[in-house]
Amino acid sequence: MKKWDGKTQGSLMGYKFFIFCINFLGISISYLFCYFVSYYYYLFSLKHREALIQFYTVGLSKSKREAKKLAIKNFYNFGQSLIDRIAMYTKRKNSYTHTFNNEKVLSDLNKNNRGAILISAHLGNWEIAGNLIHERITNTINIVMLDAEVQKVKSFIEMKTGGAKYNLIPIKDDMSHLVLIHRALKKNEFIAIHADRCSEEGKTFELDFLDNKTNFPAGPFILAEKFNVPVVFVYAVKGAKTHYDLFATDPLEKGTSADLIAKSYVESLGEMTRKYPTQWFNFYKYYAS
Repeated sequence: MKKWDGKTQGSLMGYKFFIFCINFLGISISYLFCYFVSYYYYLFSLKHREALIQFYTVGLSKSKREAKKLAIKNFYNFGQSLIDRIAMYTKRKNSYTHTFNNEKVLSDLNKNNRGAILISAHLGNWEIAGNLIHERITNTINIVMLDAEVQKVKSFIEMKTGGAKYNLIPIKDDMSHLVLIHRALKKNEFIAIHADRCSEEGKTFELDFLDNKTNFPAGPFILAEKFNVPVVFVYAVKGAKTHYDLFATDPLEKGTSADLIAKSYVESLGEMTRKYPTQWFNFYKYYAS
């Protein structure tokens, strides 16, 4: 797996344009514009296109022709997910519906005052999942991530939409994020983290994922083992138009080893990826071959 650089794509002008479209023209018109924008990126963003084609051919054993069709749909779905991410903070929020499969798992953990680690991936739209968990289950969800987005874009989104409704714990070189995670879990709060991207440094696990082997970051799984709390895998994927399906797995209980958590996660992620292949949003070479 090629290492991810931690940066989120997208220009300030693009965000401004789509915030305007969402507020004044509606979601359907925004999706229409998105179709042309996404196809432009498919044609000219060669590195990202080839990365997706490699993922579909190596990971899902698709033909080159099938992989190209999936990649086109992927670019469009990714554009829609960015629109949805913004729209959920605007007056268009009520246009969206959702179902929450196995929601009781998280509700029970919260009712029983049990902190937990929620592990997800860049599959579907985690930001929508985070906000819905905040609204429906608990107002104390903390998301751990590399805080590498361009600051002017983040500031503009927060100014125009009110920002996210969860706490952000940025991963830092001084390891101060571990203190914040510990404090949150001591207060029986939820910690959410992605476990599908390897950064430039850090230990990895080589695991069977889909139809090939690749590396996954060991950090999230070691973290879950060390803090000795229940672990749940959570996903939010787009259904028809403005509908989202959220999924939560049954928890892996305290005492589960990092190796077993990692293997269970990769199996779960593989099942979701086969079911929703065009919502796989990792735009870099995922396999070494």
